[in-house]
Amino acid sequence: MGWSLRFGSVAGTAVRIHITFLLFLAWIFGVNYVAGGQMAAWNGLLFMVLLFACVLLHEFGHIFTARAFGVSTPDVILLPIGGVARLEHIPEQPSEEFLIAIAGPAVNVVIAALLVLIGGAHLNLDRLATLDISGGGLVDRLAAVNLFLAVFNLIPAFPMDGGRVLRALLATRLGYVHATEIAAMIGQWVAFALGFLGLFGNPLLIFIAIFVYLAASSEAHVVAIRAISRGVPVTAAMMTQFATLTPDEHIDTAVETLLRTSQGEFPVIAAASRPVGVLGRNGLIRALKERGPDARVAETMAGPLPTVGYRSCLDEAFRLLQEKRAPAVGVVDTSGKLVGLVTSETVGEMLMLHRAMPRGVKLGPWSRPAGA
Repeated sequence: MGWSLRFGSVAGTAVRIHITFLLFLAWIFGVNYVAGGQMAAWNGLLFMVLLFACVLLHEFGHIFTARAFGVSTPDVILLPIGGVARLEHIPEQPSEEFLIAIAGPAVNVVIAALLVLIGGAHLNLDRLATLDISGGGLVDRLAAVNLFLAVFNLIPAFPMDGGRVLRALLATRLGYVHATEIAAMIGQWVAFALGFLGLFGNPLLIFIAIFVYLAASSEAHVVAIRAISRGVPVTAAMMTQFATLTPDEHIDTAVETLLRTSQGEFPVIAAASRPVGVLGRNGLIRALKERGPDARVAETMAGPLPTVGYRSCLDEAFRLLQEKRAPAVGVVDTSGKLVGLVTSETVGEMLMLHRAMPRGVKLGPWSRPAGA
């Protein structure tokens, strides 16, 4: 993720801190300094660091549970609004998604229990009922905030854990796609509610509401694409007319190619039309600015280009687009020659056309049931 710094790694998962998180800590220090002086500033900063250590443990609850089901976990990033663990894919088995989702809040409950049993923390139930976690000592506040995190994360809205728990429960009866649609709709209504509450004095809730709404929409979009691409030959949706570059070409040639086409991603091919990388519009502009027009494509391209065989299904190409965060996926024949290209734009167009089809109509490999 851009604007993030690698802090280290735990069990092979990189821990990243977004630059806005560091700014947030500086803001916390400044606010407490103005309100209560140097001691209050350091105490406020210590509490916030310990709080986000608990958030990090929450995310590793997800990570280690996901690994138990064979899901890779490349990194986790800390943001001002919490942590985000990146899983290469979300299991479609309801029981697996349920356990992965519930593991994070369970970690917070365990931390709170340990702080009470071992750390001697006292929980004021009246304050917890009113969401007031500001009173008491450091250990008391940490125990209270962990219980608050557990409850807050179980709100049924993507991307919070409660949204995934809800989908897992619904999927046991309704199927993965329909369950996602319902969970995403509920998540969007929750986002509206949070935004409305934020208008009455808490601007952070408005920011969270926007984040939740967009995440719920994105989750529904991704699942819909995955559903309609399952079992469809990749040849039915790939681009077959596209411009390519070679490693030895200069950036000025690539700029000319960019200007005379509507492509945003250019596969780089070597001998026998074998793909060796990809150069996107942003990378091209950056190379032109930093290296000049005489730089070679090989020096600036990203690689290798993920590929699938031309007999593969479209959902395999879409999976690579997601898991590798690749700008494009190449389609190759049995000799390794590049014969097609799948990008997020082509997949999005496919979904748009599918939604535009009248009910009960079949077009190519796609059909839209009468009740869909």
